[in-house]
Amino acid sequence: MNLANKLTIFRIILVPIMVIIPFLGIKGQIWGIPITYLIIDAIFIIASITDKLDGYIARSRNQVTTFGKFADPLADKILVLAAMIILVEFSKLPAWIPIIVLAREFIVSGYRLVAIEKGGKVIAASIWGKLKTVTQMIAIILAFIDANAFGECIRGNIEGIPFVLNLIVTIMMIVQTIATIFSGYDYLKSGKDLLKD
Repeated sequence: MNLANKLTIFRIILVPIMVIIPFLGIKGQIWGIPITYLIIDAIFIIASITDKLDGYIARSRNQVTTFGKFADPLADKILVLAAMIILVEFSKLPAWIPIIVLAREFIVSGYRLVAIEKGGKVIAASIWGKLKTVTQMIAIILAFIDANAFGECIRGNIEGIPFVLNLIVTIMMIVQTIATIFSGYDYLKSGKDLLKD
């Protein structure tokens, strides 16, 4: 097994560790942020770095494998959805956001399976897909260090740095949700011929 695939497996292993952290009852805060949130955020950041790293290594060393093609996107989806569900559990994110993300992933995965069955047609990622990925990562990373729930800035209950941070998280979450919807639509539009028969 090559290094890129090992990094992918490492990323998958980090997910259950991230999920277990809230149950450990870790006490204390740093700069007003619960240590539990900071640990989960650090794990998410490390996992996100391995996502970029394993793809770069696989391409630069010409070590792209079938396992990597399968496991890498799967690891990404598991990581993002696990982090979002933890944020819902912490009452920092409304459930409708990960529901939209999950629905999009089911649609895209289904289309990819049909595309492979019909001759391996690859539906390229659109600009919406790339925007979704970037804003998703930023929004999740900042949401764990944001002391307020999604959209609290709109209610006018906070000010100063907490307001700015919450505003950035809220905007990024909205942008990633819009990008998620449009990237899903792009897949539907690009693959409409796959379902004609």
